[in-house]
Amino acid sequence: MFSLPLGDHAQLRPLEPWQAREFLAHMDRARATVDPWIPWATFSTDLESATATLQRYADRLAADGGRIYGMWLDGTLVGGVMFTRFESATGVCEVGCWVEPAGEGRGLVTRACRALVDWAIRERGMSRVEWFVSPGNARSIEVARRLGMRRDGVLRQRYPYRGVRHDSEVWSVLAEEWPPREGAGAVGDASAGAGSGGVQAELDRLMGAFVGAFDNTGERRPDLGVIRDLFVPQGRIIANVGDEPVFYDLDGFIEPRQKMLTDGTLTEFREWEVSERTEVFGSVAQRFSHYRKSGYHHGTWFEGGGHKTTQFLRTPSGWRMSSLAWDDEPAVVGAGGGGASGGA
Repeated sequence: MFSLPLGDHAQLRPLEPWQAREFLAHMDRARATVDPWIPWATFSTDLESATATLQRYADRLAADGGRIYGMWLDGTLVGGVMFTRFESATGVCEVGCWVEPAGEGRGLVTRACRALVDWAIRERGMSRVEWFVSPGNARSIEVARRLGMRRDGVLRQRYPYRGVRHDSEVWSVLAEEWPPREGAGAVGDASAGAGSGGVQAELDRLMGAFVGAFDNTGERRPDLGVIRDLFVPQGRIIANVGDEPVFYDLDGFIEPRQKMLTDGTLTEFREWEVSERTEVFGSVAQRFSHYRKSGYHHGTWFEGGGHKTTQFLRTPSGWRMSSLAWDDEPAVVGAGGGGASGGA
């Protein structure tokens, strides 16, 4: 059977109707956290309905219209990823995911979804991969960002759930935006570079929390104070975007950016990691990242990106960042260097 290692003793494999009993046991554990976001979790409540759910995807696979895969951690099914829609004629597909609590916090979903997107673009020639997510599903939005997707907009009252119609955010990545496999953090590469899926997942979490702290899209309020928890107290952040580098201690970096993100200077701002290469050497680690960012700077839309190099230390309290330096690419629209974590 096809099996793809995800690191951290986890594997990605096809999920088929004959596995319905295992799928049902997993869904019983996952339903409370999955059901609000994946409607078919509501309908997989006994062996017959669980089999029917998997059979629908088997039928889609036969018609080249969809696929579903499970993620097994230490031999137990803990989640999965899927092509909910796969349209080879138009070159557009949609990726989705779910996970029970036992599989959270390890980076498994991101790695599995990255494998699906990579296959769709490179092997099947898809032009656009889409991601539909409820505006309140912060974890799923974070995965979309880590995949390098961009938020296209909101479809208002797109679907009914428990008698109420709900909005969907639309995220996507285009084939020309998808990074090359080398250094792209593809499945297998990241865990091999780190030497341990658990360490890689922790470093992923730290970086995700760092870039996520600046997000003020929608109704989100940025909280840059969390950066103090991500770094060692003596941490340094360095902007190397001009003629000379600018060095910040944590307070010097946080305070002006917190103001800029809350006083209307910078709105609808978000930043996300597109690709990364991580290496771990015992109790130290380093990460080289390519990131993108977008938002309104004084009311003018801009998009940009750049590169970061981040150093980590293993401390008695766990892994922490010790330093981060960035260099921006020129903004492609509007306000020039109107960034927050990597910009102004």
